Amino acid sequence: MKKKILPYLLLTPMILIMGVLVFYPIIATFSYSLKKWKLTAPGDIHFVGLKNYLDIFQSDSFWYSLQNTLFILIVVVVLTTIIGYLTAMFLNIKTKWSGVLLALAVLPWALPPFVNGILWKFVFFSGYGFLNKLLIGFGIISKPIEFLSSRWTLLFVVSIVVVWRSIPFMALVCLAGRQSIPEELYEAAKMDGGTMTIISRYITMPLMRPFLAVGITSASVTAINVFDEIVALSGYSDLGKNILMESYLTTFTFLNFGKGSAMTYIVMFFALILGVFYLRSLNREVEY
Repeated sequence: MKKKILPYLLLTPMILIMGVLVFYPIIATFSYSLKKWKLTAPGDIHFVGLKNYLDIFQSDSFWYSLQNTLFILIVVVVLTTIIGYLTAMFLNIKTKWSGVLLALAVLPWALPPFVNGILWKFVFFSGYGFLNKLLIGFGIISKPIEFLSSRWTLLFVVSIVVVWRSIPFMALVCLAGRQSIPEELYEAAKMDGGTMTIISRYITMPLMRPFLAVGITSASVTAINVFDEIVALSGYSDLGKNILMESYLTTFTFLNFGKGSAMTYIVMFFALILGVFYLRSLNREVEY
């Protein structure tokens, strides 16, 4: 009997922590999202059902933010996957500098997101930015480019910063996947006359798919939840806002806790979908 109760007793502290820090906020936020709750009118708090959600989906501001989010998502996933995979293949080469190169590759991941944004702002700044100075110095342009003043160029710069932060995790996952593939498969393929292209297409890529899926899912969640980089590059302006910033502005700038909570749940829903794919990727077995 004691053996049956002991595991539950050991799990009790973690269950309590999860209940207070995770489950209670989720339930409370959902209840807020079903109410009209503005701090500018504290005496007028009442239940409105799904009205906050309907108002969000009918708002032009939401669709503008969603377009920005999808743009960042697509650019981040594509570039992170390609560059991260190539970086992993490069790090897989055995040299005496492998440890140093691996440490350098992880560095962008170790820096806080806001710091990454500030560093890249000096690169893309219109006046004294490094990139403009470089382009002018080589005679490619005659006057500075306003990278952070246009919607799409700003979103592309935000995507580059997120890619810079996401590549290390993708590279590490792909490197682990590549090193888990038995070398006997490559030796057998080479003995059968397989070229590097054929080996990569029929051995490396199929066996790397579960690891790529993990990296892509992680990059997707990061792209949807990007916030610090946008603030560092453009502040709290409407130009480059995504759905997470839309939620923040609605809640803490316009003090509409009901609508802001509904927006938070929409962001959570997108992240939940990607999280399901992430867990499925982790549980997927690789057969050699």
